Amino acid sequence: MTTSAQETALACIDSIQPLLSAWTRTIFDFGETAWREYQSAAWYVERLKREGFSVEEGSGGMPTAFCAHWTNGDGPTVGMYAEYDAVPGNCQDAVTVKQPRPGLGVEAGGHTDPHSGLGIGSLGGLLAAKAAMLEHRIKGTLRFTGEPAEKVRGSKPIHAAKGYYDGLAGMISFHPFYMLPLCNTARWDTHCGAAYAMIYRFICDEPENWARAAGDSAPIPQAHSAVRAPGANDALMMMYMASKALRDSMLTHQGGWSISEAILTAGQATADNLPAGLAEIQYMIRVPTIAMAEQVTAVLDRNAEAAARMSGCRYERHWVSKSRPGLANHAMAEITCAALSTVGAPQWSKEAKAIAREVQVNAGGEATENPFIDELERLITPQEAEAILRRDLPPSQTNSTSDDYTDMSWHAPTSRFYVARPALRSANGHAYPAWVMNALGGIPATIDPMVTCAAKTVALTALRLLEDKAARDAAMDEFVKRTGGGVGGSNWLAPLCDYEPPINFRWPEYVTTPRGRDWWIPSLPPHDT
Repeated sequence: MTTSAQETALACIDSIQPLLSAWTRTIFDFGETAWREYQSAAWYVERLKREGFSVEEGSGGMPTAFCAHWTNGDGPTVGMYAEYDAVPGNCQDAVTVKQPRPGLGVEAGGHTDPHSGLGIGSLGGLLAAKAAMLEHRIKGTLRFTGEPAEKVRGSKPIHAAKGYYDGLAGMISFHPFYMLPLCNTARWDTHCGAAYAMIYRFICDEPENWARAAGDSAPIPQAHSAVRAPGANDALMMMYMASKALRDSMLTHQGGWSISEAILTAGQATADNLPAGLAEIQYMIRVPTIAMAEQVTAVLDRNAEAAARMSGCRYERHWVSKSRPGLANHAMAEITCAALSTVGAPQWSKEAKAIAREVQVNAGGEATENPFIDELERLITPQEAEAILRRDLPPSQTNSTSDDYTDMSWHAPTSRFYVARPALRSANGHAYPAWVMNALGGIPATIDPMVTCAAKTVALTALRLLEDKAARDAAMDEFVKRTGGGVGGSNWLAPLCDYEPPINFRWPEYVTTPRGRDWWIPSLPPHDT
């Protein structure tokens, strides 16, 4: 049964639904990537200020982060947050065909999860909770953080280390569904694992010593055929190949771990007779435990040192993220799932299904009567989802996959819940390309049901924490028990962040030049027809 305040919140979301739809599309069209979400962060800051929130911009030393507060008197503080970073190489317009957003190439940023809907869903819940608190004179504070660079696990370990999650009665973490069985449910016991991300930078700043060691007595090479230092590119390639070759030997073959890498452009685009002076490669390690992350890091460090020595370079390691594995809280999961049950699973209209069938055909598949998978419009309990999730995991593994909301879970009772995003049914085993999910995440008719459902669930969860002291205390008691005394307790994991925000690397971004506004990889001109 909903309270009168919760009814007010639900009505508020229904009334602002057209705004939530428009705002989702705004962030989708920005398509800004990690550490460079300037327009997106500015949009949130302006919106929150207009809604009466006090906002700290650039929180934690991150230019595209923020921390907002709104207080209605002494009472508990409830936390929520927005993410808004997109992914390079996924520029897709909100249309039913494969097509980048106007004026850009496919290499530009685009929303995949989509964080555009994630952030606005949480924002809708925040605004509805505020409206209900005002109308029903509910005491308490709402805290809303802006979390950039989630795709590289960027902001949350930093915010955690600098105290932005301290003092919360509860943290509400929403994410669009991305894997079965976690659709329209909350995590129970098996939360996400640890994640380490780092950049190895190779520098060739004394190439003359290589030539001298090779016996070239000439002070200045006189010909393009003269010996030259291998340079930073060669160091990077040796690092890349050595780490690929040793990947199977870094950890035992269980636990669902993964290691991925991205070569960052360092600015040398002219193939002159000079050694490359700088090259960078980023690694992301997703593992169940911190010990596994440390073990992989030690191997990568050895590889980097060896590659640098072989190529006459030096190397540096710079942290992007060190994120802890997640901590369960059954009481918080139950509060959120009760809210989700009240709201109900999202439902898709005839218009949305017609659009989805058009996408099915345009993506090389067959149109089906119901183009969406069945799970999208169903609820599943956390316990049922947990049982399915555990089928493929060894009993000893307590965490699986990766997401940096986990850092919040060590500072406050945290619920992690998922609402269905549009996903197409496959006929005859057809595999859909990535642009399909990206497009459906931007088309209002297909993404709005998720945003509305998430906003209502966030609002009802927040109000339950504010109004129901027994439920709030149960969540905190469980948090204290699991951590061995709360923050600083005997079983508590302290923040791992011992680095400054990695904002000054060559992260890809949009640029403005005499050619106009473009992605850092120039868009190709249209083909002649």
